[in-house]
This record gives sequence, structure tokens and C-alpha cells, in this order.
Amino acid sequence: MIPVIRLKDKLARIDQHWTPGIVAAINDYQVKLVKIEGEFTWHKHADTDELFLVLHGNMVIRLRDGEAILEKGDLCVVPRGVEHKPVAERECHVLLLEPADTVNTGDAPGELTVDKPNWL
Repeated sequence: MIPVIRLKDKLARIDQHWTPGIVAAINDYQVKLVKIEGEFTWHKHADTDELFLVLHGNMVIRLRDGEAILEKGDLCVVPRGVEHKPVAERECHVLLLEPADTVNTGDAPGELTVDKPNWL
């Protein structure tokens, strides 16, 4: 049998903003869910791209030379090495796809850093 992952059930287990949880693994990548609200840290990932898929709400990915505005159902890939800052005025639910060893704050460790996300 192949497991079915109910994203709404997994999202219900997340009780803190900016704390990603793992819901699946694909080869060396992890599928993560996160609830966001407010502003995150400016950061970049030198060695990997980062995929954002908005499941609920709206968010902006600020870039040093512009911004990407995402609504429910929108997907954006931030290329490796590009500094970015996710922002959501209201709670937003996001699916992330990135290599398993990716730290959420990239090159800018701080209060919001989650070195090893938990499985949901």
C-alpha cells in the first residue's frame, strides 16, 4: 500500500509560525509544511533551489530587486544563491520542497532557525 498524506491533517498539527514540519521524503529531498505570518529573515541557500507552493492564503517573497506575490495555488522556485525574505500579512500555509539537509534560515542563523525539522 502507498500511504496517503492528508495535508490538512498535517497542517492541523503545526502550532507555531515559521516552524516547518516534514510530511514526506523523495530521494534526498523533503516535502515540508509550514504556517507563516509576519516577516521572516533575509537569507539565501548557496547550494540549493527552494520551492514554495501556497496551499492557503497569500504571501510575498521579497527579493533585493523585486518581489514575487503568491496566492493560493501559486508556486515559486527561488534559485540557489538568491537572497529572499518570505512575508505574509495573515496566516499562510506553504508546502516546501528542498534537500533534506536544508536549514530554513540558510546563511542567516538566528531565532527562527530550525536545524532539524520534526516529522508531522
